[in-house]
Amino acid sequence: MQVHAQPAVLLADDDAELAQMLAEFFADEPFDLHFSQDGTATAGLLAQRDFDLVLLDVMLPGMSGFEVLRQVRRSCDTPVIMMTARSAQEDRIQGLESGADDYVCKPFSPAELLARMRAVMRRSAGRAPQAEAGLAIGPLRLLPQVQQAFVDGRPLALTSAELRVLEILMRHAGTAVTREHLTEAALGRQLEAYDRSLDTHVSNLRRKLRQAAAGAGAPAIRGLRNLGYMLLAGKA
Repeated sequence: MQVHAQPAVLLADDDAELAQMLAEFFADEPFDLHFSQDGTATAGLLAQRDFDLVLLDVMLPGMSGFEVLRQVRRSCDTPVIMMTARSAQEDRIQGLESGADDYVCKPFSPAELLARMRAVMRRSAGRAPQAEAGLAIGPLRLLPQVQQAFVDGRPLALTSAELRVLEILMRHAGTAVTREHLTEAALGRQLEAYDRSLDTHVSNLRRKLRQAAAGAGAPAIRGLRNLGYMLLAGKA
């Protein structure tokens, strides 16, 4: 994904009042802000050009935000924050399982949204290339400098949040990593009560590792009750 001098942010929401409020709030931020009020138009924009971040409303006319996200994830890893008026946990999980990097529930404060945007963009920007051979455990290899993971040389299609979770677990392989630490280090925020975002990212990561390994003995993620997660060589 190309990172622009001014981060290109696409706000996809049919609420004109919200769009105006955010445009005014972000006026002093270094964003190249674009707008879309329709799901089909949003999918078209994302197919035509690169964005550094997408703020994607769930209830879009033409095509739902979930549908747009699934279509986007077939071809790119552009960071996406879902915005939803729905408070049900199932809807938030559906967005994360479809490949969203984070979500905010309406009504939200612009300051909270900005903090989440900065955290997601920091993660997706990665780090400058370094003389690092990468991390490797069995057939699993991760190159932090280019934000790419492989199993037996085949690339894994991971979101930026999943890559960050995997990197932290690989750097602490065989050691328990608490949910609090993973949330702060991988998602860029403190763990809140009833926040299942991390668990959904880990669930997605487990599934992708199993599918990619196909008996190759790739490391597996073990959940530790009331503590966190641990990456183990071979099958857990």
